[in-house]
Order: sequence, then structure tokens, then C-alpha cells
Amino acid sequence: MKLNPGLIALSVGAFGIGVTEFAPMGLLPIIAADLGVSIPSAGLLISAYAIGVMLGAPLMTLTTGRVPRRKLLIALAGIFTAGNLLAAVSDSYGMLLASRLLTSLNHGAFFGVGSIVAASLVPPQRQAGAVAAMFMGLTIANVVGVPLAAWAGEHLGWRAAFWGIAGLGLVTMAALRLTLPSLPAPKGAKVMAELRALTRGDVLGALALTVIGSSAMFTVFTYIAPILREATHASSAFITAMLFTYGVGLTIGNWLGGRFADRSVDRTLIATLASLTAVLVAFAMLMGHAAASAGLIFLWGIASFALVPPLQVRVMSAASEAPSLASAVNIGAFNLGNAFGAALGGGVIAAGWGYPMVALAGAATSAIDLVAVWFSTSPDRARLSPGINP
Repeated sequence: MKLNPGLIALSVGAFGIGVTEFAPMGLLPIIAADLGVSIPSAGLLISAYAIGVMLGAPLMTLTTGRVPRRKLLIALAGIFTAGNLLAAVSDSYGMLLASRLLTSLNHGAFFGVGSIVAASLVPPQRQAGAVAAMFMGLTIANVVGVPLAAWAGEHLGWRAAFWGIAGLGLVTMAALRLTLPSLPAPKGAKVMAELRALTRGDVLGALALTVIGSSAMFTVFTYIAPILREATHASSAFITAMLFTYGVGLTIGNWLGGRFADRSVDRTLIATLASLTAVLVAFAMLMGHAAASAGLIFLWGIASFALVPPLQVRVMSAASEAPSLASAVNIGAFNLGNAFGAALGGGVIAAGWGYPMVALAGAATSAIDLVAVWFSTSPDRARLSPGINP
């Protein structure tokens, strides 16, 4: 994918939002200790964000259909900035929970509208790669932003991390304004057409695959810090290094997912889900060994995010005649899976079944999604061409 100023601007926005979404996962033990709550309770901060994305995605998309795209994306980044400022000054668990809900309202619409804009900037045969290019900012956030936030939380307090993320919001708004071309609202956009597309069986099926697939990732990743601290007996420095390693894997996986999804969406999903299942089973067996865990976390990152471009393009293609709402709702579906995964992992921990069972729960979820993709794939879908209307 050649450098494209619009894609770069969208990737900058994805980077900022990615940091605010994933940073609390590396800060859970610190936040829990400071606010006097349990690790599973702190994990609800992740679930609350995910639920807010799920609710905010259709609401923001349907009510902003006539807003010019660049103006809308900047406004959404402004909501993100305000939410992180509130988190930075939070002095109670309830206030922090409210800030996470506010921050999440922009997420689905930003990535949903951004995906459509990204796809419109390139030829049809490169649309999966364009979506992956935008999501590259999200993966780089995991390589750079999340480990940095974990370090800041460890040495400066978790509130300092949110102050830094709010600063990223301002950078995002400036980048969008300076580099994204002027983009008018879609002509003839109709709410009923978007809603009808969303009710079709193939679109709903694609959304369900997204929910299950992302659940497999977040069942384990939500609790990666306590897993490494207690099961692997790792130091804070090792945990930060593993967050970086996982982020590198996400970046590679995002690139691979976009590259291969331009050839075949369904075959990419099948290969990736099979790999994710195997890696999580191995992690359950070997998480007590630091060296093995490091290698598996890297492979886990690759498999986790190689899912994202094909899942997003699958939904956008299924609703190609009215993709905006379906695209945004699919971002909500990713985060609904996030919420389910966080709740599933927290339930396993609360039941006292141990951290290896958390990884096995994630592997089981991935296997379920693999079976669903396998049976939903037909020979004439060997290549799923996006054909997305901007």
C-alpha cells in the first residue's frame, strides 16, 4: 500500500483511539490497587468501554449521516479527548467508569466511517489493504502507546497515562484537519437503507463472526498483566516487554490479514482462527515458562489481528450498497466481543479455575468461530470482492 495522506491521517486517529482502548489492560493491577477494587472489577472498565462502543456506533452513525466526513472524524476525536481528560482527573471507580463510557462513544463511528473513507481512497482490489493501513495505527498503538502507558502507570501513576492519551487526542484532531482531504457527506444517504442492510442474514452472520472472533482475543488479553505477574512470575519490566512484543505481533498480523484478505477473505479467516486456537492452547500449557510465553505472545498477536481486516471487509462487502452503519456496527461487534471476552476471562478467574483455564476458554471461543466460518464458506466465496460504495 503506497503512502496516502488520507490513510496516514486515519491511521493517526486509529493510533490515538487504540491507546485509550488498550492501555487500561496493562494498568489493571495498578488501577485496582489504587481504587480499592478487585482485578475482575477493574476488568469491567474494559467491558464498559466495549459496551459503550456497541451502543455509540449505531447512534453516532445514524445521527451524523449528513455531516461532512472530515468534520465528523475531527468531532469524534474531540469526544475521545474529552473522555480521557475526565479519566485523568477521576478520583473514584465510578468516575473512571463514566469516563470510559464517554470515551467509547466515538470509537465505533470513527472506525466505521474511517473504514469507508479508507476504502474509497483506493481501487476496489486494494480495499482490504486500505482498511488494514488505517488499522495499522491501532496496532502501532499496541507496540508503542500501550507499553509506554504501562511504564507511565508504573512510575508516574495511572492518571499520568490518561493525561498523555488526552494529548494524543489533540494531535489526532490536528492531523485529521491538516492532512485529510475535504470529504462531503455521502449523497442520498438514507437511514432506512442502512437499517435494511443491517437486518440481512449475511450481514448479521458476518457480525456474529466478528463478536466470537474478538471474544477469543480479549478473553485472555484483558488479563495479560495479572497472568504474567502471577502465572509466569514476571517482573514489571518483562510485562512491559511482552506488551511491546504482542503489539509487534499485532502489527505484523494486521499487515498479513490485509494482504491475504485481498486474495481471499474466508481462507484468511480459516487459517488465522486455526492458528489462534493452537497458540492459545499452547499458552495455557506453557505460560509458567517465560521464554515459551514470549514466543507464544508474539504468535498470538499475529493471529489476533490478522482477523481484523478480513472480518471488517466481510461485513462491508455484505452490506456494500449501504455500508456505513454495518461498518460502524461491526466495530461495535468487535467491542461486544471484547466485553464478552473480558467477562468470560473474569468469570474463570473469579471461579478460581486458574489462569491456564483463561487461555483455554479463549481457545475454545476461537475454535467455535473457526467452525462457524468453515460452514458459512461456499465455493463461490473463495474470493470475496469488497465492492464497497463510499
